[in-house]
Amino acid sequence: MPRRARMPYSNVPTSLLTNGQRLARIRDRRRWTQTRLSTESGYSLSAVKKFEHGRRSLDRADVILRFARALDCHPTEITGQPYSPPDGDLDGHSAVLSIAAIRRALLRHGRPSRPSEQEIAGIDMEGLRARVAEANGYRQKSALVSSGKVLPALLRDLQVAVDVVPEADRRQAHDLLASAYECAMQMLYKLGRGADATLATERVVWSTTETGDPLRALSGHWYESGEFLAIGEHEEAGAIIDGALTELDRCATSPEQVSLKGAFHLKASLNHARASEPKSAEKHLALAGKLAETLGGDRNDFQLQFGPTNVAIWSVSLPVEVGQGREAVRRAAQVTPRLPADYARERRSHHFIDVGRAHHYNGRNDEALESFLHAERLAPQATRMHPAVHETMNVILNSRRRTDAYEFALRLGLRRP
Repeated sequence: MPRRARMPYSNVPTSLLTNGQRLARIRDRRRWTQTRLSTESGYSLSAVKKFEHGRRSLDRADVILRFARALDCHPTEITGQPYSPPDGDLDGHSAVLSIAAIRRALLRHGRPSRPSEQEIAGIDMEGLRARVAEANGYRQKSALVSSGKVLPALLRDLQVAVDVVPEADRRQAHDLLASAYECAMQMLYKLGRGADATLATERVVWSTTETGDPLRALSGHWYESGEFLAIGEHEEAGAIIDGALTELDRCATSPEQVSLKGAFHLKASLNHARASEPKSAEKHLALAGKLAETLGGDRNDFQLQFGPTNVAIWSVSLPVEVGQGREAVRRAAQVTPRLPADYARERRSHHFIDVGRAHHYNGRNDEALESFLHAERLAPQATRMHPAVHETMNVILNSRRRTDAYEFALRLGLRRP
């Protein structure tokens, strides 16, 4: 009996593989040929070969999702998430080590809190508001280490609060708990812990509903739609978004209502972009832009950072999502110089990651690296854990060598010293 060929890249650690090389491993486990993967996914045989050999970046979510559907695997099997920080990244390990305590707090949701007398006596609504504000500050900075330090205890205290505070304070306690869950969700998502982030999102939806505030409840569905978007369930994500927009039209007009409506149009634009519907994506982006203009400035209702600045950032993200590098760079040339220096680091770092990806699509890897390094200066851990940064840098390193690129790759954990 002839010996079966060795699995592609079998001697290479998973963390050092490109997404395309991991794709080849999954395909081989299915005992599929490249031709069959081409047929099942709808991509050409030439494209499949380029992806698998690491000559073409497999960083776009819509492409990854199409391969994942064809192979019946989870997208993270292709991206390799979650990533382990390199040994020398003490902050990265500190952030990862806090996940277990956050997960325990998420699992306790809905269970009797059974607080001690000391915990009950320590409940202070004003103090809890200040602590939630601090956690949201870390969230907007993508300060994952600081978030990991404050969230476990904060979640516990808020879970106790919703059980023991007077009825008059209960809705406010649920609002604070929802906000803390959102902070946990964002941290877990950035660390590539998708299942834990989904658990946190479920807690957000429940808690926002308990506030009794229609707008706050709808804000929870903004995150819920993102869960379906992330796994390529565009129809379900669209149904949630459309339902929320319908409900918002029934609500009285206010800055908060306009802000939330604009945020949902941005989410709709992303959903259409990943569903390969660029015209619909641009339509929702334009609607969001008009709403931002009516606000007259940036707002941060429900921590969604809606306004002219965020719409401008999304205007660069959308062409990146559909692989239009030149258009993304063209738009970025107008957007980047106008970004306020005090705008949320989370948003600014995401912008520079998108710009770096766009430069790579255009074959300008020096500019791509500079953009990634800029993002890293703004949000070190979030940038180093970003799947598109991992993939793009792996492909760049396969094609060339540069000292600063190699040093950055070490911080990402893509290479060994």
